[in-house]
Parts: sequence; structure tokens; C-alpha cells
Amino acid sequence: MADGSRNDGRSTGSPVVHGFPHLETVRSAITALYRRLSYDGVRGYATSLAPVDAAFSDQDDLHLGAQRVARAVVQHLHLPDARMIVAFRAMEHAADVELAAGPEYFVELNDRFRTHRRDIGAALSHEVTHVLLHRLGLEFPGTRDNEILTDTVTTYLGAGWLLLDAFREDEVSSQKLGYLTPEEFGYVLAKRALAFDEDPSPWFTSPQAYTAYTKGRAQALQDTRQPPLTAAGWAGRRRYAKDRRHAQDHPGAPAAPGVPYTFEGTPDGLRVSFPCPTCHQRIRVPVRGRVRARCGLCRTVLDCST
Repeated sequence: MADGSRNDGRSTGSPVVHGFPHLETVRSAITALYRRLSYDGVRGYATSLAPVDAAFSDQDDLHLGAQRVARAVVQHLHLPDARMIVAFRAMEHAADVELAAGPEYFVELNDRFRTHRRDIGAALSHEVTHVLLHRLGLEFPGTRDNEILTDTVTTYLGAGWLLLDAFREDEVSSQKLGYLTPEEFGYVLAKRALAFDEDPSPWFTSPQAYTAYTKGRAQALQDTRQPPLTAAGWAGRRRYAKDRRHAQDHPGAPAAPGVPYTFEGTPDGLRVSFPCPTCHQRIRVPVRGRVRARCGLCRTVLDCST
């Protein structure tokens, strides 16, 4: 059984966690996704799930509407042979899916979705992604990291903007679906937007979701401005030059703390290793001034000043 939203859902008791506490796991999930699907496989999800496909009004029949949205999510995630049976029951968590061999998959949604239908698409997007990852054989060890992987993949493949839009918060109550914080959902969504030249901001119905997206986008843009990338700011370049001199003068010294790059000596001279700002696979290039590098995993071309 795969639980979609442990410790989440509509709640007035516990405040929603904010910030980026799971960022390293999120980045590892993006790398793992590219490694499993390949560049061409990820590019097959260049168009996000359309808002109209997840729309669910109070006038819609509950079960027929849930089946319709589930089919849309299944098709979006390229699972045409997976038929989802959606039911509702009283339960602690937001949703649950049985990961059997198929061809039918049984999804249970919390009874509260009977009256909060606008978020049914968000819950289903997470559960259907569990099915996709099960079929791909892609998982992380431990429930927490595996759920972070699921949230990340849901969002990066174009259906997880629904999970962010389900975030709502005011003075007396809060609601959030998924394991990622709202800002982390915004971060992954922004990484996708940068990779596919997409602007998801018009889709948000929740003002709090839009705010979280802007904060996540700021964090994602920082990834593109880290040395040795030429887009790095003056302070970063200055720190990089200092660390490079130290590495040249002290071969084999440990990496400087708090920076994404490391230096290593080779028979051909000093090299620098740093994460690709798109997929976070580490890239190694020689230290010799201006260098253009191409990530072998996501094919991003990077201008570097090493």
C-alpha cells in the first residue's frame, strides 16, 4: 500500500512546514528520474496536465468525475493500460493506492474529498505517480524519501502543480497535500518550467500556492547562478577564485564547506566538479578558464568560468 499524504490534509492543529528541508532528497529524485527515463523520456512530458482535465465541480457526479480525472492523469503519465478504480472511505490519510500487478489499480480517497472536490485531481496525481514509479522500478529507501521521490516526479512530469495548488493557509486553518513543503513544490515546478520553457503561474487558484511558487522559483534560479557557471554573481566568483587557489596550492585538501563545487587533481591538471543546474548530476571539467560543458544526462549546455 502506498500512502499519498501522511500527516497532511485539511488541518487546523499543526502548522504547515515551510522552507526547503528536503532539498537534497528532491535534487536526488530529479537526477534519478533522468537516469531512469533518459533525456528523451523526460522530454515526452513537455506539456503539463491541463487545468480543464483536472477540473471537478460540485455539479459533477462524484464517482464518474473521479474516474474521468483519474483517466486524464493516467494518460498524462503515459499509463494507457492502467485502469484506476476510485473509491471513498473514512481514513486517516488523504489517499492510498494498491500497487498490485494490474491491469486495474484501486485508489481510495479520504471521505473529505466528497465535499472538497477541487483537490481530487491533486490526490490522484500523487497516487497515479506511485503506479508509474512501481512500473518503472524506481524507488528510494524508506517511506519518507520514497514519498518525496513521488511528489518530485509528480511535479516534474507535469501533474504536481495540482498538489501545490491544493495548499491553502489562513489565520485559522491550513491545508496541504504531499510530503514536500509548499516552497519545495514551487522549486520543482520552477525547475520544470525552466527546462520546458513553461509558465504555470496562471493555473493557480490559491494565492498561497502562487507565493510558494515564487519562493521556489527564486531557489531554482540560484542553482543556475552557482560557480563555476558564468552566471554566478561577483561574491560567488570571488569565493570560487579563492577556493581554486587553495586547491592549487594544497593538492588533496578537503572541499571548502558550504559550496557546491569540489576540486580534484588529475595527471592532466586540476578539475572542478559541480552539479548540473538542471538535473543535478555532477559534471567534471578542467580548470582552464572559459569552458563550455554539456551534461551527458539532461543535455544542458553550460557556460563555465573555471
